[in-house]
Amino acid sequence: MKPENKIPVLERISAEMNVVANFQQENLPPWPVDGDINAQRQHYTRERQFWNADAPEMNTRECAVPTPFGAIATRLYFPQPESKATLFYLHGGGFILGNLDTHDRIMRLLARYTQCTVIGIDYTLSPEARFPQAIEETAAVCQFFHQHADAFSLNMQKIGFAGDSAGAMLSLASALWLRDRHIVCGKVVGVLLWYGLYGLQDSVSRRLFGGDWDGLTRQDLQSYEQAYLRDAEDRESPYYCLFNNDLTRDVPPCFIAGAEFDPLIDDSRLLHQTLQAHQQPCEYKMYPGTLHAFLHYSRMMKAADDALRDGAHYFMQQLDDAQR
Repeated sequence: MKPENKIPVLERISAEMNVVANFQQENLPPWPVDGDINAQRQHYTRERQFWNADAPEMNTRECAVPTPFGAIATRLYFPQPESKATLFYLHGGGFILGNLDTHDRIMRLLARYTQCTVIGIDYTLSPEARFPQAIEETAAVCQFFHQHADAFSLNMQKIGFAGDSAGAMLSLASALWLRDRHIVCGKVVGVLLWYGLYGLQDSVSRRLFGGDWDGLTRQDLQSYEQAYLRDAEDRESPYYCLFNNDLTRDVPPCFIAGAEFDPLIDDSRLLHQTLQAHQQPCEYKMYPGTLHAFLHYSRMMKAADDALRDGAHYFMQQLDDAQR
């Protein structure tokens, strides 16, 4: 067995991250280890119920959006009667886990902090749906709401995308997909990306970080990729390895957030450096002492709430700039 030489990150994480890492929910069974995806999805949904409690109350609306792949569930969050923009949220979960409920608190807080309508997209998970179906579904959902903006009291003249982890990749990939295919859904004024993966196959952070504590071992990352992609050629697609896309022009302003001890943080660093080198608008912020997926833990972690507020502030800045 090859030595991995990982850094003992659990000895270095912040105090509040340590509290979360050691927090045990009552009556929560162990994580299924037999590879049963349905069992993993049920466990993930149940585990996230605690972390989604005590979220801001606001008007919401469910809508099943017709797409070429069938109806896609969406949830609209209305923090106020009128909105300056519409922000589409794509949840994380390694492409195989997650739904609108597992990320409900994140979307509610984002709606409150931006004062914009947030629309969560319950894209079809893998391996039932393979790349690039989730991106195509997202594009179809955006087109639907652009065409029916008045019926849903939406401002679709200015839109944005946001997501965490795999959802961050889908968010930026969807924005690039709209750009490259000249699909009009409104002006994309900003993209909010929390600890995404953007196509690196190896990196310093992947070598140093990732373990059982965050579910991001090398084997875990390979299994997520294998479930999502159709074949090895997809790995080089400009909508999976986003560094193979044209990042030198017309990239929407990007807020890029990294977790200090995340094996995927080098993806975020490289994305920021690439965009910055080509004068594409972007901002990078690293949250010290954090692990991947920390955005979920705003009930206990100030850093999680700060990261959401920072992304919301960046989006609002882009809205103000677009109105000038």
